[in-house]
Amino acid sequence: MLAHMVYFTLKDSSDAAIDHMVGACQKYLSGHPGTKFFAAGKLVPDLTRPVNQIDFHVALHVVFDTRQAHDDYQTHPRHIQFIEENKASWDRVRVFDSYVD
Repeated sequence: MLAHMVYFTLKDSSDAAIDHMVGACQKYLSGHPGTKFFAAGKLVPDLTRPVNQIDFHVALHVVFDTRQAHDDYQTHPRHIQFIEENKASWDRVRVFDSYVD
């Protein structure tokens, strides 16, 4: 399987902007073929141990059953539409892809 983890830091850190981004993830990025797991949500603000990263607002977690499913997702029209409609709101995006069992 391939785990695709994306962390979005938004230009606008308001609750409304964060909720909008989570909703956009759910609308455009869930339910793609080959998805084994999907979740999108907000930073947990009170977990502030020295090892916790807190420089993001929205986290996206998608696990695909194959590399091909991931690659197809990247070029899917809904994924492209998500990027086009939301990229102006991003200050920073970090992507972590890994093979998982």
